[in-house]
Amino acid sequence: MNVLVVDDHPIVLQGCRRVLEDAGVEAVHEATGVVAGYRSFRRHRPAVVVADLTFQGNTLSGLELIRRIRAVSPETRILVFSMHDDPVIVARALESGATGYVLKDTASGDLYHAFERVQAGESYLDPALAAEVALLRAAARPDPLAALTTRERQILALLGAGRSHGAIAEDLAVSYKTVANACSQMRHKLGARSLADLIRIGVRESERAR
Repeated sequence: MNVLVVDDHPIVLQGCRRVLEDAGVEAVHEATGVVAGYRSFRRHRPAVVVADLTFQGNTLSGLELIRRIRAVSPETRILVFSMHDDPVIVARALESGATGYVLKDTASGDLYHAFERVQAGESYLDPALAAEVALLRAAARPDPLAALTTRERQILALLGAGRSHGAIAEDLAVSYKTVANACSQMRHKLGARSLADLIRIGVRESERAR
């Protein structure tokens, strides 16, 4: 197996080489920039790439390297080795195609473990980072109810409370047809396949509101 390390710090390159050789890697190729890294990748076709995200003040240019490698070789496994612990940056690296992400202030044993996981085709993310990224993604997830009108929300809440179309029409002083049309619109907006699905959504949302 051969591995490419892309980083512009000699000490980091030296440390990575030592860890990779301990992991049994036969050939470790090195590059100190994005352009050189991509050229080296095309020349050697390594099974794993270990790459930083920032090079000589060029903020997060490593993301473009990850995307370019992924575009021509989706099977290549990429481990980001970076000082950035911002969950937004971590999420961007994963979305760009990184298989794993490990911080530079980690112990050499953790880097070894991260490499072993990525080499085996598994993903790796430090547990603390994983929790922050998960929270970030949850916060960014759009609220499916945001597309509903105030009237539709009222009808959905009453559906969740077990009210029939006729009872809802009476409660809201609207026609039965208005309720039926609103339910049809909500099924489309929320991706509900049936009235039963829509009712389940109403029940779930009413539970959350308690």
